[in-house]
Amino acid sequence: MGCISDDFLQHVETPARYLGLEHNSVVKDPASVAVRFALCYPETYEIGMSHLGSQILYSLINSLSHSYCERVYHPWLDAVEYLREHDLPLKSLETHTPLSGFDFVGLTLQHELNYTNVLSLLDLGRVTLRTDQRRPDEPLVIGGGPCAYNPEPLAPFFDFFVIGEGEEVVVEILDLYVASDFHTNRTAETRLALLRQLDEVEGVYVPQFGTGRRVTKRVVEDFEHAHASLAPVVPHSQIVHDRGQLEINRGCTRGCRFCQAGMIYRPVRERSVQTLVDQATQIVDNTGYDEVSLVSLNCPDYSNILTLVDRLHEQLAPRRVALGLPSLRTDSFSVELAERVQRVKKTGLTFAPEAGSQCLRDGINKGVTEENLMDAARAAFDNGWHRLKLYFMIGLPGETEDDVRAIADLINKVMLLAREVLGKDKGRLAIGVSVASFIPKPHTPFQWARQNTIEELQAKQHLLRELLARQRQVKLSFHGADQALLEGLLARGGRDWADLIEAAYRSGAVFEGWSDRFSFELWQRVAAERNLDLLVEAAREWSPDGPLPWDHIDCGVTKEFLLRELRQAEAQETTQDCRRGHCSGCGLMELAQVCAEQGAPGV
Repeated sequence: MGCISDDFLQHVETPARYLGLEHNSVVKDPASVAVRFALCYPETYEIGMSHLGSQILYSLINSLSHSYCERVYHPWLDAVEYLREHDLPLKSLETHTPLSGFDFVGLTLQHELNYTNVLSLLDLGRVTLRTDQRRPDEPLVIGGGPCAYNPEPLAPFFDFFVIGEGEEVVVEILDLYVASDFHTNRTAETRLALLRQLDEVEGVYVPQFGTGRRVTKRVVEDFEHAHASLAPVVPHSQIVHDRGQLEINRGCTRGCRFCQAGMIYRPVRERSVQTLVDQATQIVDNTGYDEVSLVSLNCPDYSNILTLVDRLHEQLAPRRVALGLPSLRTDSFSVELAERVQRVKKTGLTFAPEAGSQCLRDGINKGVTEENLMDAARAAFDNGWHRLKLYFMIGLPGETEDDVRAIADLINKVMLLAREVLGKDKGRLAIGVSVASFIPKPHTPFQWARQNTIEELQAKQHLLRELLARQRQVKLSFHGADQALLEGLLARGGRDWADLIEAAYRSGAVFEGWSDRFSFELWQRVAAERNLDLLVEAAREWSPDGPLPWDHIDCGVTKEFLLRELRQAEAQETTQDCRRGHCSGCGLMELAQVCAEQGAPGV
């Protein structure tokens, strides 16, 4: 925040968010580089600092001699109030430079409910919101991340988007900029000429040139040697994921039909055990962390997972460094894996059955059974775990009241099993149950699905609360029904939604992902001023034959495959994981050689 004043630090609740100068933050002389890049995450420091993708790009860009990458997070409300009251711009953590003073402003688009934060961050940094009103001397604004797979709702605010993985394409972009006339002579003509050059780069989408060109996502084929963040910035204060993060593989072919990540991050690629052991050691050496978390869409799918865990334990346990796992596959093998992982520090276990009934699990292609969950729970209790977390989803396509009741039935069975196995120890039992609301996302088989209304979701939440009211050791948490509805609307929105997003921001919508900040009434009021009824829009049917706002974005998985999977879902039929059977014909066959080299034949 410039030379941070004592007055500012006394005004804000958590000063550590704004200090900068953390261990491993990069210090360069801005005058010695050709490119200055502001890497922005439109959420608080605690959340943005936990994002592994941002740490990778920060390290990568700063490894280039001609570039300096600095970090910017969205300040909390007390800091926003101070900036506005004192007419101060939002600045970077490293050199306290206003956003408007950079060559590039790159924003991670991780979640649709952050869209108003995107505009707020640009506005606070004194970057003109709309590209058609931006001066030639202002930064080029880039968007990337999962939400960029439908860039249209934010298209008028971005000069261009990167579709797919950024490690290689960002270097190409920076090199093009340095070689361009725009680098030394910022005019409307040179800016447009650079954008035309960027529009020809694979994986780059420039909205002002229209949707006529199909943009294919970028994929880092040589994942073994891809850039990794081995000296991540260590925060001054506790953050959401306050540990080292070791990305063991990318992609997933299990094919859960609601899961966008499982579609857009294909194909599956892995790093070797030795590379990962070396990387984990460097992360600990460079940070002093006492925990390293394995990062993957599904850790047990890593082909040498037990060998990897044993090798990591052998290397790190003498230093009292623990390993962490995200949610696990619902089977007893996962418990065996967790037992090996948590030899230094035993934490809770997380399983994600997603649905309560087998027919609905088959419909979403989850590929697990009740027997799998009960076997996993028994193994967990037998091995000394007293805390489990279970993830479920309501509002899935084809769901009935019986399917919702089946969630409660399954939880009750887990509780009975726990009391049987734990005996006198059952008093320590704690089951956390997180119940999300289904949201149709682009590039999934359910991208055409009807979304439940707010009333339908709230009724299902109420039913679950009633059915589990007597289970005092079960803690239920729910996704806000009105937030889910808006997230679904923004996820499938077209370019015409940009006006609504800006109007909502101008009306005070910020930090919409925070339930205590969210106001659906504000969005309804702003929409009504534009003759749009959000409830009617959310209830409309999506035809598989009609155009989609993201049709020009190619994530590698074909629409034909998604339609076939939709029909399979309606018939409650499963599709086998192609790593364990025949090719499912998703459209990635041209990358089959890459997959075969990385241990994933048939993708």
